[in-house]
Amino acid sequence: MSRLEGKVAVVTGGARGIGRAICMAYAAEGAKVAVADRLIEDAQETAALLGEAGMAVQMDVTEPAAIAAGIASIEENWGGIDILVNNAGIFNMASIEEVTVDDYRRQYDVNVGGTIFAIQAVVPGMRKRGGGVIINFSSQAGRRGEPNITIYCSTKAAVISITQSLALELAKDKIRVNAIAPGVIDTPMWTHVDALFAKYEKKPVGQKKREVGEAVPLGYMGAPEDVAKPAVFLASEDARYITAQTLNVDGGNWMS
Repeated sequence: MSRLEGKVAVVTGGARGIGRAICMAYAAEGAKVAVADRLIEDAQETAALLGEAGMAVQMDVTEPAAIAAGIASIEENWGGIDILVNNAGIFNMASIEEVTVDDYRRQYDVNVGGTIFAIQAVVPGMRKRGGGVIINFSSQAGRRGEPNITIYCSTKAAVISITQSLALELAKDKIRVNAIAPGVIDTPMWTHVDALFAKYEKKPVGQKKREVGEAVPLGYMGAPEDVAKPAVFLASEDARYITAQTLNVDGGNWMS
């Protein structure tokens, strides 16, 4: 039997990159998967790849009301939610002189607020179902500081703390809460990231991406599928005694 047979999952930021890979992996393991994303056309494209196991839900995670409405529609269609993956996230760089209130609020609203309020929306239903699994997305940037990335690093450190606190709070409800901290993963977002590093480190476009891949102890950037497989494990009964943990999936970049 597939490891997620009969489960219902929702993946925020599920339309592209790591999110899409997780949606595909969950469906392959027998789950029904709601692809939740602000980009509804991309979400519909990903959901179509899943066939009857997929549905697209437009969701802006900066709006708690939109999160609640999206979760309610999934529960109405499929009877409940067993797995929440908080994958939606954004990245930006700025020196301390260039940090703006708008950028600060936007990154915290997506990376931190989106995580908290999506969890808030699914917990009542999970309690009714007798438990569930929540997987948050941090980053290797949440394990350490990096120059010109103060806001992003701090949001991802916050996700680790949120994971620990809510894992303890929800343990009595048989809801496990863990996180994944990816390293450098080759997704479409890296075009944006590489361009920012080119600006701040005065490097040709493409050089930073090549350098970070070569610096990984395993010698290369990861693929979205390299993150999706651990996400399947953490959602499955194989991980039933694991909670409050943040799993590094980074080719050996960070040791903890």
